[in-house]
Amino acid sequence: QVQFVESGGGLVQPGGSLRLSCVVSGSIFRFYAMGWYRQAPGKQRELVAAVTLGGSTNYADSVKGRFTISRDNAKNTVYLQMNSLRPGDTAVYYCNLDRVVPKPSWGQGTQVTVSS
Repeated sequence: QVQFVESGGGLVQPGGSLRLSCVVSGSIFRFYAMGWYRQAPGKQRELVAAVTLGGSTNYADSVKGRFTISRDNAKNTVYLQMNSLRPGDTAVYYCNLDRVVPKPSWGQGTQVTVSS
């Protein structure tokens, strides 16, 4: 059973930065592309960034140029560096497999709040 443990969220002022981490249990990590997702209150969960096994990345238009996704296969960990944060980035952030349906159960996520 794969499990996702997200961390690194918090309260930050507009223009600030955060680095999120997600540790993935089990050996599944080395076989799949990974994604960071977010869900704001009253909105559907959306994919914001993904990284393939080889390190190729893609981003939602809303975060391009501000967010960077990366992975460390030796640590079963995927990261999301978030710069120039905006109030619209406020959401609970989750990681999960990319391009897999149905997905494994979601973790608890990590709350990111951007506010002055």
